[in-house]
Amino acid sequence: MTKRERAKAILDRLRQDYNPAGSFLSHHSAWELLVATILAAQCTDERVNMVTPGLFKRWPGPTELAGAGQAELEEVVRSTGFFRNKAKNLINCAKMVMTEFGGTPPRTMAEMIRLPGVARKTANIVLSTAMGVVEGIAIDTHAKRLAFRMDLTDSENPERIEQDLCAVFDRSVWGEVNHLLVQHGRAVCQARKPFCSRCRVADLCPRKGVDKAA
Repeated sequence: MTKRERAKAILDRLRQDYNPAGSFLSHHSAWELLVATILAAQCTDERVNMVTPGLFKRWPGPTELAGAGQAELEEVVRSTGFFRNKAKNLINCAKMVMTEFGGTPPRTMAEMIRLPGVARKTANIVLSTAMGVVEGIAIDTHAKRLAFRMDLTDSENPERIEQDLCAVFDRSVWGEVNHLLVQHGRAVCQARKPFCSRCRVADLCPRKGVDKAA
């Protein structure tokens, strides 16, 4: 079985257990998902989903957030961690969206990663989930861990991992890959103790770096 064949088989099985579409971050627009994803850095989706309703009630869109006070925004996002930097990035991101993109988040990777607080992972999530624009695969901690354990990459560099995954998965499913890996990583292939005995793809996975007794 080639690596591409194994990748397809893994994806097909994970689809049986998890919903391949959608985001774990609550949002009603591309702008809201962009804000939520910036806040989700080093923070759980659950915590972000507790913070964003109040944030969007006070500052509904980029116009309002561009005029937010740094200290006031810091208090609202404090519980997400790294709150000073996140507040600064959100305000500057809102200003750039207003001044350079007409009040709407851009629709290309090249433009998206120019926004403060936005790297490829965030850009991939927003472009794919909110806009249907697929330019790559979002690599977060779960995707990084599972890609290595499943021997779909030998790298620890997110950009190289993204390239490796894009090479073994058809472009038509790139948008699904992150969502499926995240759900499997949370439910079964956890960081400290993966539950290999009840993993649907165990026979397809070499378990690189995993205690074989798991």
